[in-house]
Amino acid sequence: MASAGPVQEALAALELVDHHCHGATVADLSFEGFESLLTEGEPWPGVSPFDTPVGIAVRRHCAPLLDLPRHAPPDVYVARRAELGWREVNRRFLTAAGVGTYCVDTGYSPQPLTSPAELAQASGAAAYEVVRLERIAEEVAARGVEAGEYAAAFRAAAEEAVRRPGVVAVKSVAAYRTGFALDPERPSDAEVTVAARRWLTAGGRLADPVLVRQLLWTAVDLGLPLQLHTGFGDADVRLHRADPALLTDWLHRIAGTVPVLLLHCWPYHRQAAYLAAVFERVYLDVGLALHHTGPARAGVVLAEALEITPFRKLLYSSDAYGVAEFHHLGALCFRQGLAELLRRRVEADELSLSDALRIASWTGRDNARRLYGPPVSEPVRDPRGRPTRKV
Repeated sequence: MASAGPVQEALAALELVDHHCHGATVADLSFEGFESLLTEGEPWPGVSPFDTPVGIAVRRHCAPLLDLPRHAPPDVYVARRAELGWREVNRRFLTAAGVGTYCVDTGYSPQPLTSPAELAQASGAAAYEVVRLERIAEEVAARGVEAGEYAAAFRAAAEEAVRRPGVVAVKSVAAYRTGFALDPERPSDAEVTVAARRWLTAGGRLADPVLVRQLLWTAVDLGLPLQLHTGFGDADVRLHRADPALLTDWLHRIAGTVPVLLLHCWPYHRQAAYLAAVFERVYLDVGLALHHTGPARAGVVLAEALEITPFRKLLYSSDAYGVAEFHHLGALCFRQGLAELLRRRVEADELSLSDALRIASWTGRDNARRLYGPPVSEPVRDPRGRPTRKV
């Protein structure tokens, strides 16, 4: 890639706000275990996740941080990872990411992951919590509740969860559970009771459309920024139902309330850009599409997302989960892709250098600080209250 000059330098120095990610593993991984975390799909006999854009990107851009040559073979890479141990691996990748603040979804952990506090300790950054509301609902059901009391019990549990120290947002995975083709109206108490009875009798995870609607409206009532997974995900998602454009009627209903963050979005990042362009409180990122496309194509995804997105509406997230490589790789893809995009526009005289530098700062850090406010907007401080990093 040609030098991006001052734009690349500014992005390299900018401490990002990763406004949506997960923890990193707290165990050494076997070869198969590491491969399983490289993909959103299931293992396929005879096909290695290393032979994908993200697998190639890991070998190219992550191997040097493990003291290996670029493009190290997969078996050598995983063996070196095990030799260093998970603590050192996490420390290296998290510090290399150059992130000043992490917002961590704590609601999905089929295997042990770092908590926000542990992520902060390993990285030297600040880390805050994002509460996944489906998990709260399922915990309420697991404790036992009468159908007629479910709505109040869920609301009380959600209110208690968001009062935990360090909580900065809530999240829903409605895209996975029902998709977005939902009645946009708030369900009545009677509808919720009937649906709760049906769910509590059948058991399983929350996937009832009425209860998902109630969850989304409760999220609005909580008053915190609401993160919504959209688009690309694992095989659980029905992609055509995860198009954020399906939320249009609901977004009209909640206009003027809470900020809505459309996460990841690919391949619907253009639809998400439209929503951000026409709804005051809608924002987006391209999340895990960055590392899954790799540095070679991340700039294309960013360029498509920015075709009509207001520059104060695009945020950075990695959606890193499990392997700390993704915390680093997401940041690297974002910096390289955005720097190249802005450099080209400056060289074509479609953008001034000062505007390019503002857009870089807005997208990588300032938009998230503006949207989430304190404590995300505050610098990391040492025990004496002094800022530990430049802001």
